[in-house]
Amino acid sequence: MPPPGNRRTGRPTLDEVAARAGVARMTVSRVINAAASVSPRTRALVERAIAETGYVPNRAAQTLAGKRNDIVALVLSEPGISIYGEHYLTEITRGIETVIAPLDTHLMLALNRPGTEQESLTGRLTQMLRGHRVDGVLLVSVLADDPLPAMVERLRMPALLSGHGPAWDSAGRVDVDEVDAACNATTYLLRQGRSVVATITGPLDTHPARRRLEGYRQGVELAGGTRGTGRLIACGDMTEEGGARAMREILAMSPDVDGILAASDAMAAGALRALREAGRRVPEDAAVIGFDDSVIARHTDPPLTSVRLPLSEMGRTMARILLQQIGAPSSAQPPHSLLCAELVLRDSA
Repeated sequence: MPPPGNRRTGRPTLDEVAARAGVARMTVSRVINAAASVSPRTRALVERAIAETGYVPNRAAQTLAGKRNDIVALVLSEPGISIYGEHYLTEITRGIETVIAPLDTHLMLALNRPGTEQESLTGRLTQMLRGHRVDGVLLVSVLADDPLPAMVERLRMPALLSGHGPAWDSAGRVDVDEVDAACNATTYLLRQGRSVVATITGPLDTHPARRRLEGYRQGVELAGGTRGTGRLIACGDMTEEGGARAMREILAMSPDVDGILAASDAMAAGALRALREAGRRVPEDAAVIGFDDSVIARHTDPPLTSVRLPLSEMGRTMARILLQQIGAPSSAQPPHSLLCAELVLRDSA
């Protein structure tokens, strides 16, 4: 009978992960410890092998050696979620989980509400930050006057920002180029022969809405937009009804409008309804493009052309950069990553 120390437990080993991924044992170790020296392709192979084998790193020893808690906090502002929608939260969280779950790191989600520090942060999160009981923080669309970023910086905690929010030297940033995305969508409409292109914005006191409006204006300028285009702007509230109201406002300003970029799929669905009520056919008389490529886009009549944000990729990138900062703190300038969106073509444009 083999000695107890040599018995096989049945749990996958580091060597088995390396063999499945076709890499060296040390490469697997570097991926587990979020080292920056691994190529994206190799990292993806190792992460897939970890998931397929069910390998669980021995974090107990690593936690004792490095004082790790294996907890990452994801903090989202309530106004940001109300603008971006649940689809945004779901996809980003899924992307984060694909990176941290194989490493036996847990994600703690906190909703950040405006107000004083006591009101804007859950007591549990505040205590965990001050007690250094989380390893790092992912901040999504935090408000400019929120006390959380200052607290995180004061505690010298690894942190990463996404979306609108204050910047500081010790935090990296991952974002999607929404200006470029809206610009490309507007340019597409104009190059398809649409001559009077309007936009339905979100509330202009929010950063996402302002970025998408800026992209619309840039697209008009780049494509040499014609009569009326560039000034046909109506403000919506990110809902279907708000989109319908804004579309009626645009039709009153310019009955011959033949292209519409809406800052959300819900508002684009409302625009489709208002156009139908006005006897305008889509896409024959007017083309419509939405934003976010949410489930709504696939169930409108006609199906909606929409800007797809790489939300899962953003979540994965955020998690990888934060884990690198946690595993190997550096005085170097933290990375800033700007991801590109994709225009998904369907029947509405």
